[in-house]
Amino acid sequence: MRALTWQGKHDVRVETMPDPSLVAADDIILRVTATAICGSDLHIYRGKIPAMEDGDILGHEFMGIVEDAGPAVTRVKRGDRVVIPFVIACGQCFHCLLSEYACCETTNTGRGAILNAKQIKPPAALFGYSRLYGGVPGGQAELVRVPQANVGPLVVPDVLSDEQVLFLSDILPTGYQAAINAGVEPGSSLAIFGAGPVGLMAAACARMLGAATIFMIDDNAHRLAFARATYDIIPINFDEVDDPAGAIVEATAGRGVDATIEAVGFEAKGSVTETVMTNLKLEGSSGKAIRQAIAATRRGGTVSVPGVYAGFIHGFLFGDAFDKGLTFKMGQTHVQRFMPELLEAIGEGRLKPEVIISHRMKLEDAAKGYEMFNAQDDECRKVVLTP
Repeated sequence: MRALTWQGKHDVRVETMPDPSLVAADDIILRVTATAICGSDLHIYRGKIPAMEDGDILGHEFMGIVEDAGPAVTRVKRGDRVVIPFVIACGQCFHCLLSEYACCETTNTGRGAILNAKQIKPPAALFGYSRLYGGVPGGQAELVRVPQANVGPLVVPDVLSDEQVLFLSDILPTGYQAAINAGVEPGSSLAIFGAGPVGLMAAACARMLGAATIFMIDDNAHRLAFARATYDIIPINFDEVDDPAGAIVEATAGRGVDATIEAVGFEAKGSVTETVMTNLKLEGSSGKAIRQAIAATRRGGTVSVPGVYAGFIHGFLFGDAFDKGLTFKMGQTHVQRFMPELLEAIGEGRLKPEVIISHRMKLEDAAKGYEMFNAQDDECRKVVLTP
């Protein structure tokens, strides 16, 4: 089969790889019909994720047709068209029984990214996301082995196109969980840091949940313009506004918004000091975006963090968070929990996640897609690949 492989920083290549085969009785083999490049994939592309090895197959947003199924598979059958959640969960452990699928205790042979782990078990395995998360081959390929097939795959109706449902695999549930964690309800005020795919999906879900006012902060003018036209956000370009949080507080009568969603993560553009410290491995993440989120949130409000972080952060301003009585909610997405209701919302026309797609390419052109998405060339918002 053909698949996109990681070969090093800024070096990904489509190569011929062995076809996957069934290993466990509850595996399926999926023939991929659509896959996407995620913002999280760019962390790998930029060499920021450890425990990658040459030849690892990337990609965790994908869907397709069930080509083969193990004897214990009861949820799906050959020929079914399914979307695959990026989180691999067993459905039976302590956390899965609480619908905390991203915390599954049994699927990950890696250690996760936690530094002070003690004896805590690792989080769930993820497709295509390094040995830290199980080293499971990803979905930017013609074929994929999908483990735990009685827990993950969601059958989708033929009346909906691949593009309408593909993002159920990651960014749509991630944006929805971020909005739910933020406590968005009718009349809420919200600030979203980051106008990438997750930020855009968070805006779409916040509008569906009834948010009245949404500020969005980024330095990409064309993404902000798209978000304003599509989701009626109030754009703040931090290349033009030195202190976005200050502008938000001023615009909300000196109070701040009910909640913020930090959809940037550890590669936020920070100060020179933070950049140097990160490069010297003296800190794990830039704290610029999270500091702005804390400052923009009203007293008693909530900070929701779907953006990926690792390690420790300089200048977190924990005292400010305490003084304001803030609630923090964060973490990987419990995708399986939200997929059915989001599929219903798509079917009813309340969500149209496909509108964010800006580029469609063949899998063979995936390396070009990564380069374009990384550089944000040609007003690139989201790239979908088809084998």
